Amino acid sequence: MIKSVNFVKWAAIFGFLSVALGAFGAHALKATLPSDALTIWQTAVQYQAFHALALLGVGVLQLLRPSRELTLSGRGFVLGCLLFSGSLYALALGAPKAVGMITPVGGLCFLWGWLQLGRASLLNQPKG
Repeated sequence: MIKSVNFVKWAAIFGFLSVALGAFGAHALKATLPSDALTIWQTAVQYQAFHALALLGVGVLQLLRPSRELTLSGRGFVLGCLLFSGSLYALALGAPKAVGMITPVGGLCFLWGWLQLGRASLLNQPKG
């Protein structure tokens, strides 16, 4: 189980990896992969980077004002990065097309994360 206090750590991991994998794709894979595979790779990098930033925000908010909704949001973003971006990286590198069935599940995890972040903002407003 993912602990809510670890979301900043997950953000750092995913942020670091998005930069490293982006550079790897732009330099090492550029000469070996077809352009459609590079486009898939770049999509994985972009979604991972965006959601690393979202995780950073969730992690900071969770430290300031913990809530169940923020925990669910962070978990959605972590699973989304693993499933969505991970499956796209695999597809770009030549995994069987069936791996593509995982990608929408990761996308749903991202959506869940954003919905829960929205719920957290509605339910945890300061009183006054």
